Formats: sequence, structure tokens, C-alpha cells
Amino acid sequence: MKAVLCRAFGPPETLAFETVDPPSLGPGEVRIAVAAVGVNFPDLLLIEGKYQVRPPFPFSPGLECAGTVAELGPGADGPAPGTRVLAYCTHGCMAEEVVAPASSVIPIPDAMPFDVAAAFPVVYGTGYHALVGRAALEEGETLLVLGASGGVGLSAVEIGKRLGATVIAAASSDEKLALAEAHGADHLVNYGADDLRERVKALTDGRGADVIYDPVGGDFFDTSMRCIAWNGRLLVIGFASGRIAEARTNIVLLKEMSVVGVAWGAFAFRDSAANRAYFEELFRWYRAGALKPRVSRHLPLANAPQALAAFQERSVLGKQVLTVERSAG
Repeated sequence: MKAVLCRAFGPPETLAFETVDPPSLGPGEVRIAVAAVGVNFPDLLLIEGKYQVRPPFPFSPGLECAGTVAELGPGADGPAPGTRVLAYCTHGCMAEEVVAPASSVIPIPDAMPFDVAAAFPVVYGTGYHALVGRAALEEGETLLVLGASGGVGLSAVEIGKRLGATVIAAASSDEKLALAEAHGADHLVNYGADDLRERVKALTDGRGADVIYDPVGGDFFDTSMRCIAWNGRLLVIGFASGRIAEARTNIVLLKEMSVVGVAWGAFAFRDSAANRAYFEELFRWYRAGALKPRVSRHLPLANAPQALAAFQERSVLGKQVLTVERSAG
């Protein structure tokens, strides 16, 4: 089979596209013939050696994929061969075949195309776990979404609206904000041109946002602590800015706010039953048209370096998907 390989930590252009042996199938595992692979910012961190997971070399990046079940390992309680599924893994999805634990393989709706399914798990799993499981976002509250034009941000905008929140989308350009508005954002803040703190305060009559969804970190985390409401919840999603911020505990005390960590991947592997319940609800919303995943770019599997380089350029809107031509849809 063909696979994207990382043989040493480095930039995207160091990746190889090679023929390798298919992965072995163990007890409780499922073999998937991959049709499409979702590309995420953590994939870039993984190949650069900056992610919390460090697989042995050589490895394939890729946290999520969609395709068809090809084979079940001994004792695997998974979908039957031929079932259309998505899967999430710690790595390894940028290949023509993937072996995943049965607990992380989920059948997809009949009407969901493979490219959409491949782009679904990380961003919508993270958004639902963050806003429902960690923040308990309530109808009528105000949600501020940073980095609102990326896959993680857009999913949070959609989920926030589904939960009945007023959503403020923040991004670095009017083009990016237009995309967030198309996905349901009520208010827009261009933090490339405007003062984020002052705009959020103005939009909330001085209260601040009840919940802040922060996949950016750095200076934006610092600013978020200054524009959060009393008893607000600041969700730590990631650090796309490159700087891991430190919480000012005096502000935490004075606002009785909570700084809440969100690690959907770890949660999904620790409590697969709860995660499956998440996806049952997310799929209901998808069928109802409330969730409209934005796949803005399709590339062949061999072009994984180009897709990952786009994160370095900060040019990604929505999600990128790698396609495997031999896989049937």
C-alpha cells in the first residue's frame, strides 16, 4: 500500500510517499480501506516533534479518516466488513489502509460523503466535548470563538448556535469572518484590525463572554481573561499562535472564572461509550442540516506536504482533505 511517511522530525517537505507493507491487524482492531483523510494542525506539530505524541519512526501522520471496513481482528466488536465508517487515531491515517481500535471506529450516516466524514471527528468531537461536556454552554449565553475560520473554530460556531448561544466569531481578516458568518455567527470581530477586548465588551454591554473557545493561545489567551464574564469558562483548545500562555490567577479569583482544559482525543479513548453518544447527537444535527462541515480543499494523498504547509502559511479556511483515488465512495 501507499503511505505518507515521517522518517525524522522536520518540516512538511521532508515527508515521503512510499510503498509499505499494510499494518498488521491485532485483537480488537479494525482494518479500514481509506477513502479520505482529514488534515489538522496537530499533524504539523506531530511531524515537527512538537506534539504530545511521539510515535517511533517511520510513522504516518493523520488523526482521522473515513473509508470502508475491510477486516475485523480477533474479538473485535466493530462494524461489519463493507460498512462505511470514520475513525480517529493517535497517528497513521495518511495511508491507503489504517488499523484502528474498534472503539474508535464509528459508522457514518448514509448521506455523509467520505470527504465530509474524514473532516468530521476532530473538529466536531472537540467542539461538542468542549461546549457541552466541559463548559455546559447554556441557551442565552454568549460564546466567543477565536480562530473562527478554521475547522475547529467553525464547528464551535455551529455547535454554539445549535445550543442557543449568541456567538461572537473572531478572526484575523474580513474574508475569514465572512466564512464564520455564513456558518451562523451573530457578531464578528476582526482582531487583525480591532481591539478584541473592547469589541467583546461593547457587544456584551460590558459583561464579557460567558464562554470563550480558544484554539489560539498566546496573547489571545491573555486578552480573553480580560473580556470574560463573571463566572465565565475559558476553554483551552490549543496553541496555534505558538505560545503557551500562563493564567493570571488573580483574574481567575476576581472573576470567579474557570480555565478549562479540553483534550477530546484523550477523552475519546478513555470513554469511548460517552464519545459515541456525542457522535449520535452530532449525526442527528448533521442530518437536520444544523452542521455543515466546510471542506475547502481536496488534495491527493501524495500531496500531504502541501496541505500541512498551508497551516504554516495560516491560509486554511475550514478543513483540508486528502483523497485516496482507489477507494470507492
